[in-house]
Amino acid sequence: MARLLVLRAAPYRHSSHLSAAILTVLSPSKYRHYVSFPSSSPSPTRRILPSPLRVPTRAVESSPGPTKEEQSPAAGEAQELPPAAPAFEVEELGWGTQLAVKLRMLVELPWKRVRKGSVLNMKLRGEISDQLKTRFGSGLSLPQICENFEKAAYDPRISGVYLHIEPLRCGWGKVDEIRRHIEDFKKSGKFVVGYIPICGEKEYYLACACSELYAPPSAYVALFGLTVQQSFLRGVLEKIGVQPEIQRIGKYKSAGDQLARKSMSNEIREMLATLLDNIYGNWLDTISTLHGKKKEEIEEFINSGVYQVARLKEEGWITDLLYDDEVMAILKERIGQKDKKNLRMIDYSKYSRVSKRTLGLQGGGEQIAIIRASGSITRTRSPLSAPSSGIIAEQLIEKIRTVRESDKYKAVILRIDSPGGDALASDLMWREIRLLANSKPVVASMADVAASGGYYMAMAAPVIVAEKLTLTGSIGVVTGKFNLQKLYERIDFNKEILSKGRYAELNTADQRPLRPDEAELFEKSAQHAYALFRDKAAMSRSMTVDQMETVAQGRVWSGQDAFSRGLVDSLGGVSQALAIAKQKANIPKDKKVQLVEISKPSPTLPEILSGIGGSLLGVDRAVKGVLQDVTSQSGVQARMDGILIESLGDMSGGNQLFLLIKDLINYFD
Repeated sequence: MARLLVLRAAPYRHSSHLSAAILTVLSPSKYRHYVSFPSSSPSPTRRILPSPLRVPTRAVESSPGPTKEEQSPAAGEAQELPPAAPAFEVEELGWGTQLAVKLRMLVELPWKRVRKGSVLNMKLRGEISDQLKTRFGSGLSLPQICENFEKAAYDPRISGVYLHIEPLRCGWGKVDEIRRHIEDFKKSGKFVVGYIPICGEKEYYLACACSELYAPPSAYVALFGLTVQQSFLRGVLEKIGVQPEIQRIGKYKSAGDQLARKSMSNEIREMLATLLDNIYGNWLDTISTLHGKKKEEIEEFINSGVYQVARLKEEGWITDLLYDDEVMAILKERIGQKDKKNLRMIDYSKYSRVSKRTLGLQGGGEQIAIIRASGSITRTRSPLSAPSSGIIAEQLIEKIRTVRESDKYKAVILRIDSPGGDALASDLMWREIRLLANSKPVVASMADVAASGGYYMAMAAPVIVAEKLTLTGSIGVVTGKFNLQKLYERIDFNKEILSKGRYAELNTADQRPLRPDEAELFEKSAQHAYALFRDKAAMSRSMTVDQMETVAQGRVWSGQDAFSRGLVDSLGGVSQALAIAKQKANIPKDKKVQLVEISKPSPTLPEILSGIGGSLLGVDRAVKGVLQDVTSQSGVQARMDGILIESLGDMSGGNQLFLLIKDLINYFD
């Protein structure tokens, strides 16, 4: 009830911000987007899906310095792409490098030393960021997880990897990237053992890449299938007297539907059903290939409702039922550890401090820059923004310009993991990426999601690489405001505005509905923003506007569907993007390069305090995120909304939001 008292008092103290306050209460501050495809092979080949439109795609392989026309094949001409590169290749180091590695290990700093015969233990659970983390930062980092696998494959002190896999809150794209690294790590001849106390579809997909897989006899298993869902608040808003006035351009543009509709539209139902079919179908393909069974047999097993871990052992889905200490006892014997101490292990955080240079993996002389862009897009930093709070356009533009002006970088990989955000910010970054691409090769690499504003950024690059089920596209815009007239009447609040100019109150008058002429202008403004986005997408992808219109309309595509429709050029992860970048920069395929992370994060005071166990700056992250959302979400948004694609039973994402709304309704009743 305290929250409601604050909300009710807000109009009298900050009347101009009540609309924003209502938006805060009724919109989740973060979107959950679970994507990507579980590939059974680290080297996907091109698969042309049935499509009403075959558009020309730009060639990945080309001679140095071709014109745009030379890069684009004739309409309808199929393009053969180079096979996807492995995550990394395990090669024998020369004797000189091996000697240097041994010397570096001898003089390694104490906190970076690793005991010989150690097992790398990584606990994969919760959120996995696509950004690098500082030493004091919390959470998991995809680039650091992947780098640890590569280092461990070469490190003579590491005997193998022991993975604890628990419920994951990341997209299938990141899971697929980790899975490729597991597959390549196994080529080193070292073991990789998985332990899975809680097993859902996503966790099993990752874990089954391990050489051996164990679970405790009491493990929670929920292999029931996948779901996709949307929540709708229009009825709730009507109960409290709030009328959303939303303009979304594109029949598939679902952003705004949560507020404006009471049920799912036919177009959104079609789009989400297609995405779900792709994800579930490919999951079945992967597992059936792994177990040497027909897809129908795997589906029948899942449809029986798998909740008993013993059934997984009976069907050969896991190696054995053992507790963690029993698995570690097996590993002790395997590495020849005869003492009574615990298994010699080094954890994810400590091993992340071991540099690639120590192991002779620093790369060659040529440098390729990688610029990472993750999270929702805003134009400027809010006073409440944390260092890792999404993509801030003005900061990313500085990085892009720094790389463009430097001669030491031969190519650039733009790594994107974003559902979009501010349309203006997206366009400003699009311009800078285009200028960068005029000076050196640029390859966009998509992670879990690069949709709407995220795709706006990616399409500025001449070549785009996506995972098979990256969520991408969503070429559309949404804008809106709230009419709070009935709410104001219920709480006996009055607001009066003096203005000059016919449309001066268009974005400020929340105490009344839009006039017909204001509504018309509101719609024209959104249509104009959509036309700019669509036309630039058509130009960037060498399509006509009519061709782009058939794949735009706000529709979200899987990476493989986007590939067949010319929205992306290749399927794979960072390694595939790197292989293409080397090719475009005329660097021999077998020549080592140095991949340089631009603007590595530096630890902040809150991170340091948190890292040493203190929560001394008592700012609640959730409240801070909500407040930041209010200050940043103004104007036209190129944003993909929160599509939930997850395991049945994992439905907790919006619980706090709905509890707050329930309290709000009870208050007014």
